[in-house]
Amino acid sequence: MLFTYRRKVYGYECDIYGHLNNSNYLQILEAARSDALQEMEVPINKLIQMNLQIFVLRYELDFIKAVELEDEIEVRSSERELNRLRASWLQEIYNSRGELCLKAIMHCCFAREGKANRIPQELYNHFLKFLLPSEPAPKTWSAGE
Repeated sequence: MLFTYRRKVYGYECDIYGHLNNSNYLQILEAARSDALQEMEVPINKLIQMNLQIFVLRYELDFIKAVELEDEIEVRSSERELNRLRASWLQEIYNSRGELCLKAIMHCCFAREGKANRIPQELYNHFLKFLLPSEPAPKTWSAGE
C-alpha cells in the first residue's frame, strides 16, 4: 500500500539558498513513516505498549532536485521488504509540480528492550497486508543491443 503525507516547507527548515536543509529531510521522512504506521493502525505508541521498537539501521538517500522554500511537498511511503526481524521502506518526496526530488530507502530492524528481536507472527501478518513488493531491477545495457 502506498501512503501519502503532505506538508509545506517553512523558512526555518531551509538553508541560505532557500532549499530544504539536508538535515530536515530525515525529519520529514520519519514524520511520513510515523503517519503511515498510524494509518496501518500500529502507531509508535502501540508498539511501545507492546514493548517493541523499530530501529533505523541505514538510510540510502538520492537527492535528485532541490525542495524549495514554501513548496507544498508530498512524501510517498511504502513497505518494500519485510520479515519478522527486518523491514525496508521506500520513500519519495515530490514537489508541488509533481517532480521527484528525493528517493530514500530506509532499512530497519525490530527490537525489544533495545536488542534486535523478531516481531510476533500476528503483527508480522498485519504488516504483510501493506507490503508493496520491490520493483524489478532495471534491465542493464549489453554490448549486443
